[in-house]
Amino acid sequence: MKPCTILIAEGDEGLRREVRAVLRLPGYTLLEAFGVSGILPMLGQGRLDLVIVGPRPDPHREPLAVVQNIRRVDSRVPVILLTEQSSEGRVVAALRAGVVDYFKPPFSFAEIGASVRRRLQAEAGRSVLPARAGEDGRVVQPIVGESAAMRELRAYLDRVAATESNVLITGETGTGKELAAFHIHWRSARRDKPLVSINCAAIPETLLESELFGYERGAFTGAHAQKEGQLKSADGGTVFLDEVGDMSLASQAKILRAIDSREVSRLGGRAPVSLNVRVIAATNQDLESRVAEGQFRPDLYYRLNVARVHLPPLRDRCEDIPTLCDHYIRELNRRFGRSVEGLSPEAVACLLQYPWPGNVRELRNLLEAAFITVATGRIALADLPEPFRRHVAESEGLSGDERTQLLNALFATNWNKSQAAQRLHWSRMTLYRKLAKYSLSESPLPPAQQRPGPGRERK
Repeated sequence: MKPCTILIAEGDEGLRREVRAVLRLPGYTLLEAFGVSGILPMLGQGRLDLVIVGPRPDPHREPLAVVQNIRRVDSRVPVILLTEQSSEGRVVAALRAGVVDYFKPPFSFAEIGASVRRRLQAEAGRSVLPARAGEDGRVVQPIVGESAAMRELRAYLDRVAATESNVLITGETGTGKELAAFHIHWRSARRDKPLVSINCAAIPETLLESELFGYERGAFTGAHAQKEGQLKSADGGTVFLDEVGDMSLASQAKILRAIDSREVSRLGGRAPVSLNVRVIAATNQDLESRVAEGQFRPDLYYRLNVARVHLPPLRDRCEDIPTLCDHYIRELNRRFGRSVEGLSPEAVACLLQYPWPGNVRELRNLLEAAFITVATGRIALADLPEPFRRHVAESEGLSGDERTQLLNALFATNWNKSQAAQRLHWSRMTLYRKLAKYSLSESPLPPAQQRPGPGRERK
């Protein structure tokens, strides 16, 4: 990792000393500042790789206000917040302000140090991952996100990569199943061999054998030369079978035979050709249900489902949205030659509330659409596509009975917020924002027995 410069913004010398102790490592340059007047001059020059904001960074401003000042000067630099206030509303406000991680007392300085290293490694990893996948020239992107779910996912993917087991990756459309497959390949012992990606839904059944297994010269009209199939072209490396749930039963049988026998027979060939590949498959379908319905072969399912990876939808990890936005804005700036600084607070708040049916892919496409009109400065809500803004307007114009629906869900789940969010088809972040908007706290009375508050009339 390149040398890194970290700013510690905190007025308490004892706390600064504790943070310094855990970060006093080779390659780290530590700077200290107290007060906005001392912090802001150190920003905006590209010198800082990370800022740690303590509970008392300025004698006249509370920590989140200091974070917002930092963001106005430098929207790129990651900010970690050490806060003495740990309410759920505080967490949401911190994420909206652009904080990438936060800690509450009693502070675990070992965990703070680990968070710093993860963040700096993630920043460095964006530019050092291998650049190609197979022969298609696509740039391999990192798996972005510092939520607990994504940290656990990356750790599990690394453990899977260290094995030779076949892998089944599941998840909704747009969650990054292909990225997970690339991650496994590039961190495996096969990283120096080919990674061949095959879209199973795009190959007609009549061409499956010739495309996957290859053919000999003269095998059929037009076969003027021998062709190596896609499976053999991955020999020694990894085959990624995307959309494997869309294959016909006949195609599944042929793939199963190749996996079991570790050899393929070219069309027109006289002898089988040995095959040494690792298989990673992905689908957004429920293969267990398809097996039960007779639409997917159980023997192929068990062959593929050795190591199982499930990717969470974006609505279940909304805290990663600011980090994802920073990542994609940097990428789009390079691609379009722009200098967009980030998103306005209003736009970020709306992104956090949106349910993201298209997941990470939808988020990236939304930002790319904004780049058509925005060249510099920050992306405002008005710069985002009209269908997204219409959804925001409809959701902001809350129905008169939404408060009642929220309370009913909370009482039905004994105020279990996770279960209430599931009943309402909301993310936890959305539920917290609604609680704050309606000033709701746990109440002994169900909605039917509550009296209307001031300014609220019964219908």
